[in-house]
Amino acid sequence: MAKASFLLIGPFAQAVTMAGLSLNGPLLDEALPIAEQAGVLVHDGKIVKIEAFAHLLKEAEEQLYSVQWIEEPMVLLPGLIDAHTHLCFAGSRAKDYALRIAGKTYLEIARSGGGILDTVRKTRKASQAELEQSLLQRCQRHLQEGVTTCEVKSGYGLTLEDELKMLRAIQNVSQQQPLELVPTCLAAHMVPPEFEDGATYLKHVVEILLPQVKAEGLANRVDIFIEDTAFDEADALSYLKDAQDLGFDITVHADQFSTGGSEVAARVHAASADHLEASGEEEIDIMKEAGVVATVLPGASVGLGMHYAPARKMLDAGLCVAIATDWNPGSAPMGDLLLQAALLGAAQKLTMAETWAGITFRAAHALRLSDRGTLTTGQLADMIAFNTDDYREILYVQGKLKPSKVWKKGILV
Repeated sequence: MAKASFLLIGPFAQAVTMAGLSLNGPLLDEALPIAEQAGVLVHDGKIVKIEAFAHLLKEAEEQLYSVQWIEEPMVLLPGLIDAHTHLCFAGSRAKDYALRIAGKTYLEIARSGGGILDTVRKTRKASQAELEQSLLQRCQRHLQEGVTTCEVKSGYGLTLEDELKMLRAIQNVSQQQPLELVPTCLAAHMVPPEFEDGATYLKHVVEILLPQVKAEGLANRVDIFIEDTAFDEADALSYLKDAQDLGFDITVHADQFSTGGSEVAARVHAASADHLEASGEEEIDIMKEAGVVATVLPGASVGLGMHYAPARKMLDAGLCVAIATDWNPGSAPMGDLLLQAALLGAAQKLTMAETWAGITFRAAHALRLSDRGTLTTGQLADMIAFNTDDYREILYVQGKLKPSKVWKKGILV
């Protein structure tokens, strides 16, 4: 190993490492592991160790390591992980938003030709290059706001050609810039107009699309929207079992407006059930028993003007709760993870430890990623630093304090 390939970064007023915290249930702020005047030693994109900067600096001088000095007081945290987004799309749904705030419901707009199918029409018309350009711009903003890993779904194509176009765009953009994208095939987003019923369409997806997705290595995850205007529980269960047989991991759009999706997620032992605004005690118990991560999406609640998912009850019941943006052109157009997590925390009385866990290591767990989300030895050096000397200031100003520095695999981006 060339000594020069080791990099010491610091000193940081505080490093909130998230190390050793439970994956499930409540977390007290007193349990947050905070290293004062800390330094981070990085090699080959991973964290070697986090210790007192003065101690690491002595080692760096002896071993001729490179040093990246932090000249002003900063708080270091793991890079943020957005575990549920629809960042790849074309067009706008500002018209839908105007109708919603004037009193129309999400389901009414969908039934009248707006909603998801409106974005499908626009995304089908867009070229892959156009999708890549708009996705790249959204990734750049997300990265600037501290997101270093981001799940991105297809689902606005709903044909073989257009779903593959979306997934190829996601793959290409992930390779073009530092923000790491985790692709999910959401071909089961809605029943497209070319098909009369959900069961026939899902059979088509299983037999034609998913084998091609697997063959090209475009996604290892499959999602489905279970709702009155999308797919019912019976068809969804059959589809997800078929997807598992093809080797895909599973996540589910569940319990957004009505219950039933969370039970399907539990029956297939999905990695996560996402949305959950309609979930009650029964659904929470079912998910806990099956070990399903509850991914709550405050951006959709803000965008739709509806109540949040019951994150406090979920945590108290012992669930692993992740927090994601649901960034999409319809119900959640804002896409600001830190702001949304802060608002959810205030509304649901989450501790700061629970909020940070939900957008770092618990979000990583929702994506079944074990190499990120904490600042500990062997983890990816995905890190963000804020201009403050007290970590509490970051959520206190509810998303207005953005990270000043972002590292992806130890490289300042």
